Amino acid sequence: MTKLTDRVSDSAIVELAKQQYESKQKNKVPTQLVYLTSKGLVYPESHPLRKGYVHMRNMTAYDEDIITNESYIKEGIMFDILLAELITDDIDINDIALIDKDKLIIDARILGYGSDYQVIVVDPKTKNPIERTVKLADLVVTDFNLTPDENGEFDYTVNDNYLIKFKFKNATDDAKVDKNRIISSFLLSTIVEVNGDRNKSVIEHFIKYIFSPLESRNFRKYYSGNSPELVMDKIEFEGEDGDTFIAGFQPGADLFWI
Repeated sequence: MTKLTDRVSDSAIVELAKQQYESKQKNKVPTQLVYLTSKGLVYPESHPLRKGYVHMRNMTAYDEDIITNESYIKEGIMFDILLAELITDDIDINDIALIDKDKLIIDARILGYGSDYQVIVVDPKTKNPIERTVKLADLVVTDFNLTPDENGEFDYTVNDNYLIKFKFKNATDDAKVDKNRIISSFLLSTIVEVNGDRNKSVIEHFIKYIFSPLESRNFRKYYSGNSPELVMDKIEFEGEDGDTFIAGFQPGADLFWI
């Protein structure tokens, strides 16, 4: 009589056992609640991200392989690979809205290497570059005050004649943006309904033949102005003479190099 295990190769059994072991070991690594910049309001009510937070495990030395992988860095996917590895909730990393990713990356860095981050800023008085420390845990998140519907979408009125619904982009949406048609493809990736019609051809017709440049610009300003974000451009630093000044910084791939 053929046994069930006879149908599975020895190498497959070993690989399965290895995966189960690694899964159990990962579950032993401490996790933290990490809150989303959007408070979860940009996701459908049925989506696990709607609760407004994720569980993120602490980084280990093994994760350093990700942040030092040259191909990941070159292709700009290092942060995505890292978040996919660290977030323990059962979610697709591509579902995470772009407005939530920056803070998740910062939180991952804090869990791995602490809050202190060395940056180079220019003293406005002496014009000299100086090294200063930013406390990443003290970064402020701007408020998110829009009210979503059950789908995590938002209303916007155009000229009192058109009611559109829009969403905040995730990585999948962003990948569809055509660099040769940045504005129209951005609109197509964010507007999901026009006057109750969700047909893509109707939305495209609206953008192509009805949506004026002025109204398009007003909508884009509304979108960006209501996008919650980590405030990284208004940090107070101490200058060389002891006075303080306001400057910004932009973390890069070196965020995890200390």
